[in-house]
Amino acid sequence: MTDGTLLGLVFGVFTVLLLLRVPVAFCLGLSSFAYCFAAGLPALVVVQKIAVQMSDTTLAAIPFFILCGEIMSGGGMANRLIDAAGVFVGMIRGGLAMVNIVASMFFGGISGSSVADTSSIGSLLIPTMVRKGYHRDFSVAVTVTSSTQGIIIPPSHNAIIYSLAAGGTVSIQALFLAGYMPGLLIGLALMSLAYLTARRRGYPSEAPVPLRRAASILVGALPALVTPLIIIVPISLGWVPAHQAAVVAVVWAALVSTFGYRSLSWRGYGPLLLRAAKTSGMVLILIGAAAAFGEVMTYLHVPAQLTAWLLSLSASKVLLMLLINLMLLALGAFMDMAPLIVITTPILLPVMIQLGVDPVHFGIILLLNLAIGLCTPPVGSTLFVGCAIGGISIEEATRALWPFYLAMVAILLLVTFVPSVSLWLPGWVASR
Repeated sequence: MTDGTLLGLVFGVFTVLLLLRVPVAFCLGLSSFAYCFAAGLPALVVVQKIAVQMSDTTLAAIPFFILCGEIMSGGGMANRLIDAAGVFVGMIRGGLAMVNIVASMFFGGISGSSVADTSSIGSLLIPTMVRKGYHRDFSVAVTVTSSTQGIIIPPSHNAIIYSLAAGGTVSIQALFLAGYMPGLLIGLALMSLAYLTARRRGYPSEAPVPLRRAASILVGALPALVTPLIIIVPISLGWVPAHQAAVVAVVWAALVSTFGYRSLSWRGYGPLLLRAAKTSGMVLILIGAAAAFGEVMTYLHVPAQLTAWLLSLSASKVLLMLLINLMLLALGAFMDMAPLIVITTPILLPVMIQLGVDPVHFGIILLLNLAIGLCTPPVGSTLFVGCAIGGISIEEATRALWPFYLAMVAILLLVTFVPSVSLWLPGWVASR
């Protein structure tokens, strides 16, 4: 068979399985096996690629970061982070919306998961916002979009997946540092929009927290607030790799939740470990299968052909980067984040390098695009969780989400065309 025929077969099998609602990991794996059978290659090629990818020690960071997020969520840290956010921004017009966004910034910087963020923060704040007079669709929109900060602000296990998909050539340390400024800008953009909406609709502000009470809240929240520093500082200074920092974070979260806050009993660890194991298993199997699928794309020369095709469309770097952003936004609306990172990175990274884009910069662009996809129907997992908690339909939420989409896209364009937004911090740290 010709490469074109084989490519059509691979994507045909993948599409049919996807339409039959087969899990994405199996769609990728079975499509890769279909290529081997059609091309006369042993199926061991796929198995070996999955095994090699899964044996990378960097992957150990992912289950530990997921477990850390589960412990902090189950251990009541989300409540303390919400209280701490209220001290800083609760008195502003639309105070609960501000608290929602800032709490997501704090919690997302610990869990690295937008779904975990929406589940923890949303289950507490969406009903409270509705009781205080906020529209239900607005409450869901604020929660869902602010939760995506966890994808960008480190520690993000999706940044680790991108590093692996790039062949391990992109520094996880640099990716973590590059996520801070874009993540903060998303938070500021959402807060500005929430404030304007609150002014227009007459949403209330919260009473200022008395000084003594504020001090008590901040002291109580301090162990939760320093958790990201425990993870990021050793990685940034090159003291430990990401997977070792993740282990330290799990131990710290367990000590704080069990002995500090006394909010998590030993019996409570059973369900947390089970959920973390299920999530980690799904993510790791997905990474292995997607790596095999990416190898098939390489055999079929898809990255080289796509690079040549895109570069033939225009000599304008601006136009090509806009086109790639539109492509990623469209893909993010129909597929989940982890498989898209592993599939698109080896295909699009060569194009970006050819355009002179730094691989770390492209990693942040990719994560921002796919983070927006998590809030976009029809497959936005974070959107589904927010709607389930808020008790509204996807259609109702989507109507309220449009202004927030536009704010996030504005930050995406800023990050895309002003590389220093994401690159200045890793550059500064590297120069020390």
